[in-house]
Amino acid sequence: MNFMKTNCRTLVQWTPFTSLLCWALLLTSGSLVYGQAVSNGKFKQEDKFRQLDEVLPTPNGFRNASGAPGEKYWQQQADYEIDVELDDKLQKIIGSEKITYTNRSPDTLSYLWLQLDTNILSFDSDAHLTGTSSPLGKVGYKSMKQLLAKESFDGSMKIEAVRDAKGEPLPYTVIKTMMRIDLPRPLASGESTQFSVSWSYLINDSQSRPARTGYEYFKEDKNFLYEIAHWFPRMVAYTDNTGWQHKQFLGRGEFTLEFGNYLVRITVPDDHVVAATGLLQNPEKVLTAEQQKRLKQAETAQKPMFVITPEEAKKNESSKPTGKKTWEFKAENVRDFAFASSRKFIWDAQGHQLPGKKGPVMAMSFYPNEGEPLWSKYSTHAIIHTLNVFSKYTFPYPYPVAISVNGPVGGMEYPMICFNGPRPEKDGTYSKRTKYGLISVIIHEVGHNYFPMIVNSDERQWTWMDEGITTFLQFLTEQEWEPDYPSRRGEPRDMVNYMKSGYQVPIMTNSESILQFGNNAYGKPATALNVLRETVLGRELFDYAFKEYTRRWMFKRPTPADFFRTMEDASGVDLDWFWRGWFYTTDHTDIAVENVRQYQMETGDPYVDKVRRKKKRDEEPESLSKIRNKKLPKRTDKFPELKDFYNEYDDLDVTDADRKKFEAHLKQLDADEKKLLETQHYFYLVDLKNHGGLVMPVILKLTFDDDSTQMLRIPAEIWRWNNQSVSKLILTEKPLKSLTLDPHRETADTQLSNNEFPRTIGKSFFQLEKSKKSKNEMQKQQKEKEKSKASEDEDKQQDKK
Repeated sequence: MNFMKTNCRTLVQWTPFTSLLCWALLLTSGSLVYGQAVSNGKFKQEDKFRQLDEVLPTPNGFRNASGAPGEKYWQQQADYEIDVELDDKLQKIIGSEKITYTNRSPDTLSYLWLQLDTNILSFDSDAHLTGTSSPLGKVGYKSMKQLLAKESFDGSMKIEAVRDAKGEPLPYTVIKTMMRIDLPRPLASGESTQFSVSWSYLINDSQSRPARTGYEYFKEDKNFLYEIAHWFPRMVAYTDNTGWQHKQFLGRGEFTLEFGNYLVRITVPDDHVVAATGLLQNPEKVLTAEQQKRLKQAETAQKPMFVITPEEAKKNESSKPTGKKTWEFKAENVRDFAFASSRKFIWDAQGHQLPGKKGPVMAMSFYPNEGEPLWSKYSTHAIIHTLNVFSKYTFPYPYPVAISVNGPVGGMEYPMICFNGPRPEKDGTYSKRTKYGLISVIIHEVGHNYFPMIVNSDERQWTWMDEGITTFLQFLTEQEWEPDYPSRRGEPRDMVNYMKSGYQVPIMTNSESILQFGNNAYGKPATALNVLRETVLGRELFDYAFKEYTRRWMFKRPTPADFFRTMEDASGVDLDWFWRGWFYTTDHTDIAVENVRQYQMETGDPYVDKVRRKKKRDEEPESLSKIRNKKLPKRTDKFPELKDFYNEYDDLDVTDADRKKFEAHLKQLDADEKKLLETQHYFYLVDLKNHGGLVMPVILKLTFDDDSTQMLRIPAEIWRWNNQSVSKLILTEKPLKSLTLDPHRETADTQLSNNEFPRTIGKSFFQLEKSKKSKNEMQKQQKEKEKSKASEDEDKQQDKK
């Protein structure tokens, strides 16, 4: 076993078998648990600074040790030509697609996998069968409706046919949310194959059967608004690190997809307006002359302008279709396609020119009158602001459009289009929470164009790589919207309660196994990156490294190891301790200032040192016994002859011998040594204790007697020899009054009461209230009778009138 531990790094470079054997032995021996490698029986601490070599995959020709794509990097391509009809009477999708699949891998493939994501809404889906519940108590009507719909609504995809390029049937097998197509002959490396699929399914009602897609029904005008996503059979990703990523869709782990080019023809009632991924190819056939004119004007508009006005949308609500229209869209180099359709849509747009990009990006919003006045005021502005800030920290937005749609889906992202939910009240008013909720969700969902729509991480496996990174950039974007923007995630202090909670798992946990999903996959990674940027690396180093990661992996498929390695490679800083602590453990920050001791160097001059020590001794408080014993009669007072030399001797009095000894010492010193004796510095030994387990930089604010301050930043490596307790010597020219640890709360320290020295009294407030006696059941019934009688009397009075 010791041989295996020592030589695994060598062996894994030779054969896959020895690699698997090594890691199996290490795992079963307990040597690898969430990156906590190798226990030490002599020094009862884990090594928080141990490198992640045992955890991260070995670099190879596909992904090199710097975190960049290797010279042999490859990825598959899937191109789609789709014809789909939206049945507005049956709320049904009917579609057919032709897929051209190019095998760029070095492997020969005998079958292909497609994902049928709408099958999550079938009765036998794993998501349905494995769903758990807490005990039923009070159940709301809406919840009851959704509970019953799970047992009655079948939203699964009905596969009508699978055929090859010649129209011959291909054998296929549906395994819940996945479908395998068996090829008539193996697809060799470098070859392409073409096949077609026809299908249909019923669209879910988002009120009774909520999902990432669905329709909303408006009772007032009897219209539907559709937000249609993962609506067609899509190629499963085949990668160098997972092979086929055909883990079942359970709801949380989102979508791992291949890039490709799309030509999509969407047939809808002729009074519908469609928003979709890609560029509209036939505006002259689906838009009026006035709408085409406005859309063209919007390209150079200085602020958002209506393509379809609220008044026109309101009028359209009462229309009846006389036929059908087909909207045609083309999208290049995207990993997915989504669309929205309704006769209720207002449409506003503004062209926005980004630095380094040819031609404007069309920022556009689609929403019903129920979204006004909130949506026309904020949506398109939020899109443009997001493109500006995200592009600044990553790469220029490469697509021609960016769309935000208001509908039944609260927040979901797809290439060039996203679905967002917040609306004002029916009277047009809205709360502060609704306003900032709308701005934030648009920033977040539009931001997903960068992660994972372009930097194409595996969402089915690692939620944090798209949600956490996007939430981090969302925080940066929000802070550039207005002063004091009320961001919900990003600041370390906002993660304190989660960090110290017990019900959690590491960030590096599969998407479907995460506890406290929002905190784990969104909040904690965003906080970690903010801490890395502000406290560990600093903005300049972080921003450079982060931009390098995004540019290396745009339109490619990074893994966590590629992110970790690139950030270290481009910043020049070893960050294994940071990834290990924040991403592989549930440790939290709780560093305490246990004690502070002051030292000063003695001068050697007895007229200085002895006088100071004597003064300190004489100022020591007398004990209670000594005070009371003064009144007692003393024997030496009765017999003075008992007194001798030592009754008058004070060992802190300066003697001639002390003076001569000091003078002799000075004669032995050279000029530099004499100068050292004149040093007036104060030496403070600060004892620090790590209660939370997470090693972090130590940030100290020193406050001196004259109320001046000094900040001291100590790297996390101070804990490398002992990660539980350390003592740090600090030299100052002025005496300290107090010391504060993490004064700006930048490390998510969970316990502030131990961050001050000397300790301060914690202050809080309480409320005084008068107790209220509740009515008994008889009193409540009597009250109801009185109300009923009063109502009857009022009715009689009205009848008399």
